[in-house]
Amino acid sequence: MEHPKDIGDKSTLAIMLALRLHCYALLMPFGENTRYDLVIDNGSCLRRVQCKTGRLRNGVVLFATCSSYAHHGSTAKPRRDYRGEVDDFAVFCRELGAVYLIPIEDLDVRNQGSLRVDPPVNGQRKNVRFASAYEIARIDLY
Repeated sequence: MEHPKDIGDKSTLAIMLALRLHCYALLMPFGENTRYDLVIDNGSCLRRVQCKTGRLRNGVVLFATCSSYAHHGSTAKPRRDYRGEVDDFAVFCRELGAVYLIPIEDLDVRNQGSLRVDPPVNGQRKNVRFASAYEIARIDLY
């Protein structure tokens, strides 16, 4: 079984490659105590990016938009979102080999993010976040 840290590291590498292919300059914070994993520079502004691993479930890419602090023993706030601390989520979905870049304001950050890959069976389009609108690259790591 692959260790969760290794899975996350591979996702971050795929995301970094995709961002470089899109001509972003990448900056990495020193240490482990920042709420963002990367900073991207498009030549006119800097944006803080949180990298996540997405999982394909029933035609939807799902990914965490909160961090869990339950293992720290404090039950006062076991989950913490990224509002005000990151500008974008970058998501690598291993099953699709796809990398997505999603502005935080496009997401409900209280639980988990979702990007629809397959069309909804009921044909609904309003309020549906389609993955194709956020896809920046396909990366084959496996």
